[in-house]
Amino acid sequence: MSETEKARAIGFNHVALEVGDLDEALEFFGGFLDFEMRSRSDTQAFIDLGDQFLALQKGRSQAADDGRHFGLVVDDREVVRRRLEEMEVDILPGPFLDFRDPWGNRIEIVGYTNIQFTKADNVLRGMGLEKLEKTEKALKELTEKGMAPATAD
Repeated sequence: MSETEKARAIGFNHVALEVGDLDEALEFFGGFLDFEMRSRSDTQAFIDLGDQFLALQKGRSQAADDGRHFGLVVDDREVVRRRLEEMEVDILPGPFLDFRDPWGNRIEIVGYTNIQFTKADNVLRGMGLEKLEKTEKALKELTEKGMAPATAD
């Protein structure tokens, strides 16, 4: 391999979060997300996100996250906001829908329709989400990068 040759980053397979208790974590995330379990052991649980997953690992020991976070993409951001409010989860100040789980993991909820992130049609279909559409702004950003979804003529 030459010194200038580099691998191309193409996405994420999963995000792993450390939590104090798996049952409590699954109950917490199940309070605002409808999900399928990919698998589970005594120390880990895997929430299926179609072709990706969220790994919950038992054993958080560090302080709460401040700026460090990840963006969790959902089909309806406002449904999550309402559920978090009903659960009395503190939504962090700012322009985004950020909060910390009970173990201090900072999570930003991002609506699928408004961002460049896309799932392949076959993955959406497999998740029962084939009707999701992008906003004009998101489509414009994708078009500018040559990544706009194909349209039926």
